[in-house]
Amino acid sequence: MNHTMHARLRAGDPDAFRELFDSYAGLVYGYAARATGDRSLAEDVVSLCFLEAWRLRDRLRDEGETPRPWLMGIAVNVLRNTARAKRRHERAMARLPPPPTEPDFSDEVAGRLADAEQLAAVKRALDRLPERERQTFMLHVWSGLSYAETAEALGVRLGTVRSRLSRTRKRLRGLADEELRIGARRRGEVPEEHREPTRRRGQQPGDRRLMAVRSIEENRP
Repeated sequence: MNHTMHARLRAGDPDAFRELFDSYAGLVYGYAARATGDRSLAEDVVSLCFLEAWRLRDRLRDEGETPRPWLMGIAVNVLRNTARAKRRHERAMARLPPPPTEPDFSDEVAGRLADAEQLAAVKRALDRLPERERQTFMLHVWSGLSYAETAEALGVRLGTVRSRLSRTRKRLRGLADEELRIGARRRGEVPEEHREPTRRRGQQPGDRRLMAVRSIEENRP
């Protein structure tokens, strides 16, 4: 998108905003889904993000060739506010009586459990990181923003982004592995690296990771 497009967005051109949505709704959704582990909530974040973009359209500057950092900066703030609202809702719901027992539909969802568990494990690992490191990692690694775009979205210096990513990558893999092991123990499963018979020669504990953990390294630039 060039400067003419930026001007159209600031002027509230519906076609320009339709193009903005078509170009970046998937990016915002992916960011929100990974951050929350909740696809329904992620859809709400997308809607709120673009409503906020419409409200703040006069703040879009002409610098740069893309409004992506501006939009993702809005997404960061929307997600933060949405997460707070969700926590307040959950606390309120926790004070209500438990609902009646529902029928067991486990057979219908068995094929989706692994993905949900992996996503939940990585989400818990991310939640253990400082908020600034978590946001930087998600924008750059998972949402594909460049170092400069990430810095612009978060309002920090380029060197700050690089140093945060260096720290985060070192910590996140270990935290994600730990969360997967904790989840396995809670379900009464034995982690594969602790099973018998003896591992193959040369294989180290943790060599076989679940896809959610491997994707952390697969997405690094």
